[in-house]
Formats: sequence, C-alpha cells, structure tokens
Amino acid sequence: MSSALTELAEEFWCWRASTQPESYDDLTRIERPQDWTGDWSADAVAARRRRLSAFAERHRRLDLSAEPVAVQVDGRLIRSALSRVRWELDLLRGWQRNPCFYIDQALIPVFNLLLAPPPFDDRRVQAIVRQLIATPILFAQARDNLAGHAAAPFARYAMRLLDRADEDLTTAMHALAAMLPPEPAQRLLAAAFAAARALAAFRDWLGELLESFGQDTSVGASSFAYFLHRVALLPYPVQQLRTMGRQETDRAITVEAVLRRRFTGRLRPGLIADAAEQIARQHQDELAVRRFYTERGLLSQPEALRHYRFAPIPPYLAPLSWLGIPDDLTSPQRRDDDAVRYIPRPGPALPYFEYAKALDPLTAIVHEGAHAQQLALSWRHADPIRRHYYDSAPNEGIAFYNEELMLTSGLFDDAPASIAFIANAQRLRALRVEIDIGLALGDLTLDQAADRLADAVPMDRQTAWQGAAFFAGNPGQGLSYQIGKLQITELLADSVRDLGDAFDLRAFHDRLWREGNVPLVLQRWELLGRRGRLDDADRLATEAR
Repeated sequence: MSSALTELAEEFWCWRASTQPESYDDLTRIERPQDWTGDWSADAVAARRRRLSAFAERHRRLDLSAEPVAVQVDGRLIRSALSRVRWELDLLRGWQRNPCFYIDQALIPVFNLLLAPPPFDDRRVQAIVRQLIATPILFAQARDNLAGHAAAPFARYAMRLLDRADEDLTTAMHALAAMLPPEPAQRLLAAAFAAARALAAFRDWLGELLESFGQDTSVGASSFAYFLHRVALLPYPVQQLRTMGRQETDRAITVEAVLRRRFTGRLRPGLIADAAEQIARQHQDELAVRRFYTERGLLSQPEALRHYRFAPIPPYLAPLSWLGIPDDLTSPQRRDDDAVRYIPRPGPALPYFEYAKALDPLTAIVHEGAHAQQLALSWRHADPIRRHYYDSAPNEGIAFYNEELMLTSGLFDDAPASIAFIANAQRLRALRVEIDIGLALGDLTLDQAADRLADAVPMDRQTAWQGAAFFAGNPGQGLSYQIGKLQITELLADSVRDLGDAFDLRAFHDRLWREGNVPLVLQRWELLGRRGRLDDADRLATEAR
C-alpha cells in the first residue's frame, strides 16, 4: 500500500475520532480519545475546515493510478470520507440548521457511555460527568450557531424531544448514582442537575425564537446529489432512485398480500410473556440461526465470532432510550465482546420494531444480529482503512438483504407472524426511499413524511415521527437500506453470471460481510473488475457541480 495513503489515513481517522458529530444512528458510533468533549464553537468549526482543506490537498496529490485495485479502492474510501466531512460542515450544516443536532452532541455521548454492561468504574463515571459538565457549553454554542439559521420544523421536533428531557436525564442519573459510592455519586448528580437545567433553558430558548426561524428543512438538489454520488458513491440519478423505490414498494406490498393470504388465521400469536422469556428465547434462537447459516452453506460462523444478545434495559438507560438505538454493538477495540440489545418489557403498546421483537426475536437476529456479525468481521479486516470507513448503504444493505436471505432460505417457515413482519418491513424500507428523497428535495414536510410512514406501513406515530425527523436531518440514510440491498443483489447476480458453476454462495457472503463497510461500487470493481458503476457515480457527481 502507498505509504503516503497509509499515513494520511491514520492521521485522518485519528482526527475524525475527535471531530465526528454524534448521531442517533448506532452504526456510526466511534471511540473517542480520553478526556474528549464535543466542541462546536466558531473557532472549532473554522479549525475543522482548515484541517479538512489540508487533508483534501494531501489526498489530491496522491497518484495511485499504478497501484493495485485494492489500494485504489482505499484511496477512494478516504476521498469519500473527506467528502463526508465537507457535506457535514458546508452542505448539510446540521450544526447551523438543526437544533436536534445539539441534543445529539450533548446527550448521546452520555447515552453511549451507559451502553456497555456494568460495572461502572471510576474512569467511566468520570467520562459521564465530563460530558454532563460540557452540556451547558454545547447549548451556548448552539445558540450562537442556530440564531438566524435554524429551521422551525427541526426546532419544533427538538422542543418535543426536550419536553421531558431534563426529568428523564435526572431520573436516569439517579438510578446510576444508586450503584456508585457516595463521592462519585454526588459528583454525578451535581453535573446532571446542571445539565438538566441547560436542557430546559435550551427548550425555552427555542420556543422564544421559534417564530424567527425559517421553514425549509431540505438540503436541495445539488447538495443531495453531492452526498449521493460523491460521499455514498451511488451510481443512480435521483429519479432512478425514486423509480427503484416505487418498484420495490409495489413488490413488497404484493409479497405481503400473498403471504397474509397464505397464512390467514395464523398471523396473531400472543406476545412473549415477559422479558426473561424473551431473552431466553432470543439466546436460543441466535444459536439456531448460526447453525442455520452453516448447515445451509450460507455464511461461515467462526467459533470465535461474538454473539448478539438481548438483555433487560437497565433503569439508568430506560429513561434515555429515546436518544438512540438501545444496543451496544461495541467497537473495533471491543470487537470480541458480545453485542447487546436492551429490551423493554413486552406489551401491546410497544413501538413498531420493539413490538416485533416481542412477537419473535428472530426478526431482530436477522437484522441487528447481522449488523453485529458484519461489524465484528469488518473490524478484523487486515486493512485498517476498511475497519474505520463507514457509509450506511453497504452496512444497512447487508442487514436488509439478510432478512430476505433468511426468508427465502426457510428460516421462518414455521413462524408465519414473523414472515408477515419481515414482508411489512420490506414495505417500510422501500417507502423510505421516496420519503428520504422527498424530504431532501423539499417535496415533503416533516409532518407529511411522518403521516405517510404512519399510514402507509402502517406504524405507530412515535416511530413514524422519529424516522421522518432523522431522515430529514440525515438525507441519504433512509434510502440506504433498499438501495444497498439492490446493489448487493446486482453484485450477486453478476458474480453468478461471471463465475457460473464456480460461484460459491457462502464464499460470496463471507467476503461481503468482511468488506461490509465498503461501498458496493468499489466492491464490484475489486471483486469482478467492473468499474462501470463507479464511473457512473463519478459522472453524476461531475454533472451535479
């Protein structure tokens, strides 16, 4: 590998660990340096821009044209990652336009520190206290950055999230303090009290300035195209993405209708009785799925590969579960630790995805469990650039593809209610393409997007609103499930055509999971020697300038 590329990548990933924004998304979590806190002051943003410019210039000077394809792919990964930083700072501008951004920056570091199982040693408690102390500072920066720039729909949703956030934080920290010795407990509660006051004050400030904020939450066509083709390396123009999403929506509705007719009268089993039974069943089912992969020749299951486990949501985490996905997928440094999904007590009022888990844990094992395995395998990659790179299309595409792989391979043959959910989730993820594009281009408002999700899937309003707000604030993420999956099926079909009888499905999946952080156009180039889709993405990026 080029030594200049290796050095650039090492410096970039180290810098990114200090500067990457926090996010609701569980796949973008990152291990931070010791003593880290977020900084979105004017000086910090200016420093980010200067450092980005220097990194981009070093990358521009690299000549990798004579290097092997694998090295050229690594060069494109770094270029994509640099483009993502520019997208965040200058095009998406969540730090200027979206008050929800600062809820993430202030509270998600605390949430993330709560995710790893106990014990809470002094170092972890100190880190939580440090993040709580930083909360008033971050919200002061928010006021400076949002004034004159924020979008009112984002502000209204942020106010909705903040309605009880101060109470939720206080409740969670009291539950954690009860597990600690007196002195660190006192420090924790003092910091939590100050942070809760800052949350309430920020909520009030948003209410006071709400009428002065603009109404537009969209990023616009050219900025969205920059993300699609320069960052995510998608080779399809927006109108083609829309067509793909609509076709898949029709297909999902058709499949669901046929399956519901096939299993009439067998689609409403009772919920699992309690969390203990749900956890025991999930642990058993996870082992069964691993055997299924092996016996059917679908995906290798190394003995050392970590597990994906359910666990009861602890009282110090439950009040803050609205902040993010309550799972601990670990990190490159903790890749051998089991991944954990924290679950609430089963009940009929659970949100869309939690209700499905309370019907049948298999629905989570084939999606979030696929994430847990794919990340653990990718984090072992011999190439450090590929351990750190992230874009949601390959990762979410693999998990969504895995759902249908398990469905068509027979895993759910004796679970008709779960088959119905998997089919309905296909409808949801296809619909997200249209929702994502409509929000990005300003064709849909947040209210319209939430209503569409709630009515067309259908799903509960809480989940619909969370999805609409997240997709509006993170354009391109919502469509990544469906479009990533379609890219995988195209790659698989072309591999079958190219290799014929030599094609090995398990070998294909083993490679796909290992390379699962890498955009599919780059995987296609490296695996099959076909770079036409990458050229399409480059052409579209050039046309969008």
